[in-house]
Amino acid sequence: MKRIGVLTSGGDAPGMNAAIRAVVRTGVAKGWEVYGIREGYKGLIEGKMIPLGVRDVGGIIQRGGTVLGSARCEEFKTEGGRLKAIRSLNENSIEGLVVIGGNGSQTGTFKLHEMGFPVVGVASTIDNDLVGTDITIGVDTALNIALEAIDRLKVTGSSHQRGFLIEVMGRKCGYLALMAAIAGGAETVVIPEVESDPEEIAQILIHAYEKGKSHAIVVVAEGATYNATRLAEYFKQHEDRIGFALRVTILGHVQRGGAPGASDRILASRLGAGATDALEAGKYGVLVGWVNGKVHTTPLEEVVGKTKEIDMELFELARKLD
Repeated sequence: MKRIGVLTSGGDAPGMNAAIRAVVRTGVAKGWEVYGIREGYKGLIEGKMIPLGVRDVGGIIQRGGTVLGSARCEEFKTEGGRLKAIRSLNENSIEGLVVIGGNGSQTGTFKLHEMGFPVVGVASTIDNDLVGTDITIGVDTALNIALEAIDRLKVTGSSHQRGFLIEVMGRKCGYLALMAAIAGGAETVVIPEVESDPEEIAQILIHAYEKGKSHAIVVVAEGATYNATRLAEYFKQHEDRIGFALRVTILGHVQRGGAPGASDRILASRLGAGATDALEAGKYGVLVGWVNGKVHTTPLEEVVGKTKEIDMELFELARKLD
């Protein structure tokens, strides 16, 4: 192998740039040329490739987002689009590809693998819902951003005797919400994996006030049936009976935009290096993740089309700690 490519796809995650840097520098150390592919699979189809050397990735480890960019690409979902992508790789003499991204991105990685191209995925998504890894690039930073928001809202809540609904990202996975609730000392948490009852939430908050708490925090996953907006509407409609309403803070994409913390920079560096090691060893069609404290590869056929389940013991812990 003499020349490889690297692209980032899907939602950006803090630490992606650290992974790009690791792929480039470890690839160069192996004697390879490394090309960065701009705008994900869209750029791959269009041949948007640039050579990346050691100095080209200097000063990016601390930056959020992805310097290579990411874009939606409906064409890549078609066989014709993927054939264009393979043709583009061949025309540029790319012999191996590293794809940094989450579930949707790794589905694309697997499709390329099925077509016979040497490809390796790197686990990167703030949702932490990928099978084949204990933790994904971006999770720790996103969690700390959510935690800072909770801490700040507690101050306001205590000052004004108010309750807050804080909605965090995660699509249909409640991991971020659950961890933020535990670390932030929230009164309760609402996640997609467990049916929620607004009346039960109201009773939990009333009980918190009866215990003398001067604020109330409910962390809500965006993918829950009762997300923050629906819960707020319910409490407003029944305010006379419940006795209070709740203010809403939706963190949204703020969680993705932070500079990566130390944990994400280190994780991304190790997974990026693991990706070039996998290519060198001829281990294609795998996801490079982090399992039991070590870099680990999992066949993509065991990853795609699945969602990692959360640990329900942690949900029970969150309920006990309210």
